[in-house]
Amino acid sequence: QVQLVESGGGLVQAGGSLRLSCAASGRTFSSSVMGWFRQAPGKEREFVAAIRWYGGYTYYADSVKGRFTISRDSAKNTVLLQMNSLKPEDTAVYSCAVRASNYITTTPEGYDAWGQGTQVTVSS
Repeated sequence: QVQLVESGGGLVQAGGSLRLSCAASGRTFSSSVMGWFRQAPGKEREFVAAIRWYGGYTYYADSVKGRFTISRDSAKNTVLLQMNSLKPEDTAVYSCAVRASNYITTTPEGYDAWGQGTQVTVSS
């Protein structure tokens, strides 16, 4: 069983930055993808970004491309999401997830374990 714990959320003004971390522990997959999703009140969960653990290939939603950067720290079993130029519409609960496959998918159902989420609020 994989455990995922997010941290780094908070309140920031529009145009500001935040960095989210997702620490993984427990069972690890030989091939895996780590993803970030977000869910705003009254909306469905939305794909944000993903990274292939081995090789580092990344993929982003169009809404965050050029503003967010996903990366991994293999030594710490941690995935980071650097969020710059934040907008009020980025406000949501952000969750990380792991997929036991080397292929990136943007659908939540394709992921096998989830963290509890961290709140990001961007004020205008």
